[in-house]
Amino acid sequence: MGDPKQTALVTGASSGIGRETTMRLAGKGFQVIAAARRMDRLNELADQHEGITPKQVDLSQPDDTQAFCDYLSKLPQPVSILINNAGFSMRGTLEDVPMEAAKQLFEVNLFALMGVTQACLPGMRSLRKGTIVNLSSIVGKFPFPGSGVYAATKYAVEGITDSLRIDLAPFGIRVVAIRPGAIATEFNEVAAKLTGDLMAKTDADYKPLYQTAGAATGKIFAELSLPGPDLIADLILEAVLSDAPRAVYSAGPLSEEFLTKRANLDDDAFHRFMLDKFDLAGLQA
Repeated sequence: MGDPKQTALVTGASSGIGRETTMRLAGKGFQVIAAARRMDRLNELADQHEGITPKQVDLSQPDDTQAFCDYLSKLPQPVSILINNAGFSMRGTLEDVPMEAAKQLFEVNLFALMGVTQACLPGMRSLRKGTIVNLSSIVGKFPFPGSGVYAATKYAVEGITDSLRIDLAPFGIRVVAIRPGAIATEFNEVAAKLTGDLMAKTDADYKPLYQTAGAATGKIFAELSLPGPDLIADLILEAVLSDAPRAVYSAGPLSEEFLTKRANLDDDAFHRFMLDKFDLAGLQA
């Protein structure tokens, strides 16, 4: 599948996993459209590596996303490698996440992904080949405490990905989900900034939950050495270049432990595992 004449598209290409993936694809000879909000970073990336076309788009804005999709649909060489990487998170229980913020999460993490994919599919079908890689997360299979709205977007990404994998198989289009664990990128910094000071704005009822789960999470992460985004970029490249990519790839700290438990335990048992893991089993708020 590593035909250097193919056009690849990477969303969220200005940093982290998207940036690393863009560089790897360009290094393999693909013509890469690097899409993101921060044009300065995209231009820097294109200046350093041949074969990269920077394209500014704000996927949180439906009109901007539609204009980008119109651009994609008119490309003389259709996109045959699509890496739906753009996404962000914020934390908080459902009561603490404003509905406008929740809608923004779904706009970027799900609806923009769907729109960009729709724009690329006619070209892939005409070629009777293509690869779509959707960045999910380990929380696409379960939520951590206080991550319900973000997890819901990734649950939805998993559903779309599973559906596309079936629907597009007759056309030779492969569809892959990537489930990163904890990775050292700007992702967590952005999530913390968007979340703000939860302890100051939440109702007193929720403070014991945040304090207890937060302390347990801190202990878990204190024992981890977080890998950089290259770990996931390597997986994406492996999937793109493979003649028979797996349906799902996962890597990174916490992924094996939690995904194995999620796969092997029934819903009630996994619920108890999560309560114990985050010291919430005996919490009475």
